[in-house]
Amino acid sequence: MVDSATPSPRNGTLPVSVHVLVTHEVTASVALGLLDLFHSAGRDWGLIVSGQPGEPLMKPLLVSASGQPLAVANGVRLCPDARFADLAPPDAVCIPELFVAPGEPLDARYDAECAWLRHCHEAGSLVSAACSGGLLMAQAGLLDGLDATTHWAYCDALAERFPRVRLQRQRSLVASGQGQRLVMAGGGTSWQDLGLYLVARLVGVDAAMQLARLYLIDWHHAGQQPYARLAASRQTDDALVTQAQVWAARHYAQANPVRAMAEISGLSERAFVRRFRQATGLSPLAYVQHIRIEEAKQLLESTAMPVDAIAETLGYEDASFFSRLFKREVRLTPAAYRRKFGGLREVLRLAHAQAG
Repeated sequence: MVDSATPSPRNGTLPVSVHVLVTHEVTASVALGLLDLFHSAGRDWGLIVSGQPGEPLMKPLLVSASGQPLAVANGVRLCPDARFADLAPPDAVCIPELFVAPGEPLDARYDAECAWLRHCHEAGSLVSAACSGGLLMAQAGLLDGLDATTHWAYCDALAERFPRVRLQRQRSLVASGQGQRLVMAGGGTSWQDLGLYLVARLVGVDAAMQLARLYLIDWHHAGQQPYARLAASRQTDDALVTQAQVWAARHYAQANPVRAMAEISGLSERAFVRRFRQATGLSPLAYVQHIRIEEAKQLLESTAMPVDAIAETLGYEDASFFSRLFKREVRLTPAAYRRKFGGLREVLRLAHAQAG
């Protein structure tokens, strides 16, 4: 069964460690907004509905190069919890937006931060950025040859200064790299999308949806891409298997995907299946089905597509087979899943509109 609430921090334990980077040019509202959101995960829903706080699921910290109080954008003073160099790499790093002119280079003043980001990523941390914070990921060399996004006002500057980055200008959320451990959100208020994405990925979808209701956030509006591959994102050091995973993430709807993955690997189908299972714990077919099921969830939540059309989009010729598979994996029929989660999305939309 695909359990969307199963925690998946890097070390497999809760609470999940998240370090929010602060520098002189970050925006305090984004840094503190992310901090509040992560502190709320698992804790505040119970407090609101029953008067009893739940167990915190995340342990966020504000970190900086010096660890000393500093003035950030607009003169707001923040007090970091620690120097990042004094801490072990966390499960996730968050870079808030940087209040810099689009054409202004970051240059050497961010050398320490860039070195730390590279160290964390090499150690297995998920590295993420909101809005223009993606510039720092590019400066650190983490995005070379990979898909990325940033605020629309910074797209031209990023494309010019970092031509090896594959800029996705229209995407509001992009996950890239091995294990999809590089995550960027584009718009000015996209830190909310980023925060909910990280909660969903590192803790569970239920916790993220609780936060969406508490904070009146119209989460997940970017469509199918942001959340589609959470369940199947199994990291591996086997480059051949990683290549197959990348192919599957893009071509999951293709007929006979296992045969195609084996051909790409250069192995016989039997040898490839054995090697893939050793590296990921899943058969290649189960891996592709995980991707398809997660994609189906997003289509059911965010569109009115008929179930048979969704099945066809995902590569299933028999809609009834897809429905049976979906129910077996999710323990809900596609229609029941849409009523449960698509309905919540509509409630959040109405609440958000009324709050405005």
